[in-house]
Amino acid sequence: MSENIANLEEQFNRRIANGETIEPKDWMPEKYRKQLMRLISQHAHSEIIGMLPEGNWITRAPTLRRKLALLAKVQDEAGHGHYLYSSAETLGISREEMYDQLLQGKAKYSSIFNYPTLTWADMGMIGWLVDGAAIINQTTMAKCSYGPYSRALLRICKEENFHKKQGMEIIATLIASGLKGKEMVQESLNRFWWPTLMMFGPHDTNSPNSAEMMKWKIKLKSNDELRQRFIDMTVEQALEWGLTIPDPKLKFNGKIRSWETGEIDWEEFNRVINGNGPCNHERMGARRTAHENGSWVREAARAYEEKQRLRNISAA
Repeated sequence: MSENIANLEEQFNRRIANGETIEPKDWMPEKYRKQLMRLISQHAHSEIIGMLPEGNWITRAPTLRRKLALLAKVQDEAGHGHYLYSSAETLGISREEMYDQLLQGKAKYSSIFNYPTLTWADMGMIGWLVDGAAIINQTTMAKCSYGPYSRALLRICKEENFHKKQGMEIIATLIASGLKGKEMVQESLNRFWWPTLMMFGPHDTNSPNSAEMMKWKIKLKSNDELRQRFIDMTVEQALEWGLTIPDPKLKFNGKIRSWETGEIDWEEFNRVINGNGPCNHERMGARRTAHENGSWVREAARAYEEKQRLRNISAA
């Protein structure tokens, strides 16, 4: 048996090295399956939790046009969560199990969604920074080795690009409105800059999963590579708007034509990711309440399914 497993692993590794796509019915190492379950469910949870800080502003959007755009965006995020839960289900984990892991605090989601949205400028900042960071990460993952996740990301990235443009339009409009609008944007940037950089995860030398995921081409770029790509792109955009990056150590390295930043506060990252951020309890409380309030829908669906099953039995 062990010799057979070794042969299967050798064939699997050869397929990965050749850039082949792994599909649900293909043989895969259990560690590969578990890494994907953890990653995809975490991504799905992030999309669902990510609806909350934006949903907070739907009723307070400044115009009907902004309200409709924000409603559409939040709806998109719900759809992204469902695409991803469906992708994870192909690995043999049920949606109910993933929900339970989230609600019991056993599964994580992106730390960025544990920060409050205090002003309308934060809606622009989430689109520009948060969705911008997600796009950089997810466009590389869209070429990953697992087919269902790769295909889900292709659609998600297209929609996230619209979200980023929407956020940038909000920022540009506020800056063009005058000094108060620009000050609001700057204040929002000051709060969101460092938490956004944390979204890419710890340095590669401190990441417990990066090496294994890159070996299997689940990830194609390291945390630090993706973070640097985001920094180089975003700093230039901020300067074009006349904004100041809240980092006194920020400087341009002409030799490598790249921006260098100060060190991220990893104590804050660990504190937030482990449940002690500004809005962790609020976010999880909202999800638990929504899950409880939706129990009647799940019960009705199960009753209907059972009724259809019995009808099919009697018809046969």
